[in-house]
Amino acid sequence: RQVHGDAYHTHTHTLWMLRWRRVAAIGVGVVTTGAVCNQLFVTHSTAEHSYPESLDAARIPVRSEQLKRLQEQFDVIVIGGGATGAGATLDATTRGLKVACFEKEDFAAGTSSRSTKLIHGGVRYLEKAFTQFDLGNLWLVVEGLHERKQFMDTAPHLTHPLPIITPCFHYWELAYYWVGLKFYDLFALGRRLYSSYYLSRDEALRQFQMMTPKDLKGAVVYYDGQMNDSRMAVSLAVTAATKGAVVLNHTSVIDLIKDTTGHITGVTVRDNLTGETYHVHSKVVINACGPFVDAICKLDDPNHRNLIIPAQGTHVILPNFYSPANMGLIVPKTKDGRVVFMLPWLGHTIAGTTDEQVELTDRPYAREHEVQFILSALSDHLRVEVRPSDVLAVWAGIRPLALDPTKLDTQSLSRNHVLVESASGLLTITGGKWTTYRKMAEDVIDLAVSSGRLSAGKCGSEQLQVIGGSGWDRAMFTKLTQHYERVKSARGKESVAPMNTDIALHLSHSYGTQAFQVAQLAGQGWGKRLCHGHPHIEAEVIYAIRFEYALTVTDVIARRTRLAFIDSAAARSAIPRVVDLMAHELGWTERQKKSELKDALAFLETMSLPTAAPQVVESETAKKKRGWW
Repeated sequence: RQVHGDAYHTHTHTLWMLRWRRVAAIGVGVVTTGAVCNQLFVTHSTAEHSYPESLDAARIPVRSEQLKRLQEQFDVIVIGGGATGAGATLDATTRGLKVACFEKEDFAAGTSSRSTKLIHGGVRYLEKAFTQFDLGNLWLVVEGLHERKQFMDTAPHLTHPLPIITPCFHYWELAYYWVGLKFYDLFALGRRLYSSYYLSRDEALRQFQMMTPKDLKGAVVYYDGQMNDSRMAVSLAVTAATKGAVVLNHTSVIDLIKDTTGHITGVTVRDNLTGETYHVHSKVVINACGPFVDAICKLDDPNHRNLIIPAQGTHVILPNFYSPANMGLIVPKTKDGRVVFMLPWLGHTIAGTTDEQVELTDRPYAREHEVQFILSALSDHLRVEVRPSDVLAVWAGIRPLALDPTKLDTQSLSRNHVLVESASGLLTITGGKWTTYRKMAEDVIDLAVSSGRLSAGKCGSEQLQVIGGSGWDRAMFTKLTQHYERVKSARGKESVAPMNTDIALHLSHSYGTQAFQVAQLAGQGWGKRLCHGHPHIEAEVIYAIRFEYALTVTDVIARRTRLAFIDSAAARSAIPRVVDLMAHELGWTERQKKSELKDALAFLETMSLPTAAPQVVESETAKKKRGWW
């Protein structure tokens, strides 16, 4: 849907023709793609393995260079540095457009770091498509499955296929889910990951040993993708920067600039680190602020009617013994009809989720009853009770669901995206999901080119890989273990340690080919682990500052290393060392160090088991971030 002012303009026939032509083209291209991929595999497998010494990190512009460019005239300004905003910024650069992206906090600081971590077409939407005869939901699945494979090709090091088991407690469910998931495979149209399959009761219990045998009749297994969401968003932003975009986190948009006719010609932004303001001009301004798009819309029009209903999804992290290392579990219908799942992720188990309307906040937190529902629902389907004492971390994210006044509950809302163009020219994109970020970015940049009459090439995001993806393979971690050592500095003395396999695997899957840059830093004295029991090392902090625009402790522990998301206690223990490393690298004063420590600890309060609403005390750094986006 495109919305111009208050009127919805739909082009149903044309859109469906274009969509199904595209689907046909995808199917025709499967054989050719397979032949090309086979040749590429043969060429790669016979080539001598090598590893790069100097990588893309050398081309990443520093923040000071980007700030100097704000006096330029841009084609497009993107407000918001989450999945859609970073994706739109990268898309625009592939078309030769001059683009700037501003994010109030950090890249993926909001919803984009708090997802389910799945790259999926949407099994639930497929069920609705058949039971409600809804072609809209069917297209949502087809598009999602196409983008799922595209997503995984764009960032092979940050993604992988994940088998998910669906237990069946009635014989009719075996047939129902088997047929439904076969259609799910079919609609991938040559882009499926692996085929779904049936498991007998005994085999299901063997493969997922924690699952309860009570009333179990068998299971059906299907495949979706899994990702590291915030690292993907950061990679999109950094890749855009290497291709000429200005990308600035911790920079708030505080006003819109309009000409005498009322048309938007730019934005006023504030650097949250220095307080300095800039007037930045462009031909088109895009509002991609996720659940906060309405705040920007109201800068444009104080009488703006809200576009979204915010809905909160809560997740908990459990130890890895709750799930196999290579298989997830989903229960489509619990006692009260909700969905519950548990998935292996970064050496732990992620479980969720809920879906409740909430008030918007920059730092959402889990409610006690949400966590209790997840733990109770899981306990019903496992051999053991899931104890609150086993919970390592808890987080909540706010989904930007497109508003439909005819629906009463958020579960009935479509996750499809909506494009809106205001009378003054502000383009807003909202709704959607992580899986389809690339298509959302393509659609909004298409509209920007049309609306702003921009001279632009064709979208090139389908042929693009993010930084670290090109040349990466799953055996790359062995090169790290063979060719690098870690130098650990403590009390003025240095010691040498091997690049352990767990650390090498972590670096390979977090940074791709850029892991060699991190490994080089580890050999220069930053080779010590940040905390016991986790593979994160000090070199990652230095790399995050120098090459990934990390500016606060929370940037590092939450969105570069993910420690806060997998083990809040471990993150808390690592904070003092992260503060010292960042202070030395960025030249912080003692006052700044105390402020950062306070802000990071306050953030972790929102990532722990809830007892009451976290009492977040705003630090000096956080106070500077106030603004619309």
